[in-house]
Amino acid sequence: MTRILRDDIVVGRRVPGSRLVERDIAAELDVSRLPVREAIRALVAEGVVVARPRSWAVVREFTQRDIRDFAEVRESIETLIFVFAAERHDAEGIARLRGVYEREFAAARAGKPEEARMAAGEFHEVAAVLAGNDMLCELIDVFATRLRWLFGQHDDLLAMAEEHRVILEAIAARDVDALRRIVPAHLASGQLTAERRLASSDITI
Repeated sequence: MTRILRDDIVVGRRVPGSRLVERDIAAELDVSRLPVREAIRALVAEGVVVARPRSWAVVREFTQRDIRDFAEVRESIETLIFVFAAERHDAEGIARLRGVYEREFAAARAGKPEEARMAAGEFHEVAAVLAGNDMLCELIDVFATRLRWLFGQHDDLLAMAEEHRVILEAIAARDVDALRRIVPAHLASGQLTAERRLASSDITI
């Protein structure tokens, strides 16, 4: 249940500001209200849903400040993740990361935006596993859903896949110096896209 609602939010089927009413969602998905309530609580903890006491929950409306705060934290953590992934990956790990990239690229080329965006977020999550540091995995788990939401803002999915291809090849080559240049630029691209999307929407700062 949590995965269903999370995916709906990440890919935009449930837009920022929309209500999450337990009884309505339970009826829509033909389940009891209890798993819906638990899913909403989990998404509140993940930072993509806001609870309204004695009322319904709503999908969080991210602001430009949210995006900037998120970007400041992401750059240092994710650059470190990709550097460690380059230093510590094995053949099985790099094959798994390549598989995620290939799924992303195939979906982008086939015009399947939801699949491409989900794979784009998974690319970062797999890199965290390859980094081989439990603390870093815990940290990225804190903002994994917001990370996936951020990638949900991208329209140029082939360009995003190409950025991931370049990162993948640098990891495979264990080119740490290249990653220290590439990753911040990649993250800045995602930040700019999200800021532009918010600026053109009805969401205010």
